[in-house]
Amino acid sequence: MRLLLVEDDVELAGGLRKALARSGYAVDLAHDGIDGEFLGDEEPYDAVILDLGLPGRPGLEVLAHWRARGNRVPVIVLTGRDAWHERVDGFKAGADDYLGKPFHIEELLARVQAVLRRTEGRGDPVIRTRRLRLDESRQEVVLLDSEQVVALTGTEFRLLRYFMLHPRAVLSKTRLTEHVYDQAFEHDSNLIEVYVSRLRDKLGRELFATRRGQGYVLEDDPG
Repeated sequence: MRLLLVEDDVELAGGLRKALARSGYAVDLAHDGIDGEFLGDEEPYDAVILDLGLPGRPGLEVLAHWRARGNRVPVIVLTGRDAWHERVDGFKAGADDYLGKPFHIEELLARVQAVLRRTEGRGDPVIRTRRLRLDESRQEVVLLDSEQVVALTGTEFRLLRYFMLHPRAVLSKTRLTEHVYDQAFEHDSNLIEVYVSRLRDKLGRELFATRRGQGYVLEDDPG
């Protein structure tokens, strides 16, 4: 899953990015409202973490612009402000959740996971298909026919999670890249092929079919 973090405090943003990456997310950064608004419109993020007190353009204005253009990306608002009416303003502008500063990173991670689950229409942190069970909190997958636990690298985890959220769907390399890697990734590389091959080796080659000229399919039914 790919997130956009819009935060002008460079030190805080760097720390949050590392923590989110450790938890299995690809994260892009923007440090002002203008760049953040542009990225949020141009890139297919799964969720945005948006500070309100931004230089260039206030976070509420950024959010209002996205919603006015029909951009429904889930947004968690961050703010150091504590007035109740500002929280109301955030929700009226289209925020999906709200977190006041200071906060514990564990709470932010929990809110990100909850917003993503609501967007995906599921309430369980465990993603299941007929043959696989993926635990997001542990970042591990279980082969259900043998109950074997298979260790995954960070990239393998992100890629498998996206496949399992879209079983039987044809997923192009471009779509997988956009949701598995951050902006710094070299989009024309063959790394998607490499990591699909690794998942085949670990989980079974028959699980991942290639559709020539289209992409890949997880050949498994929803759990």
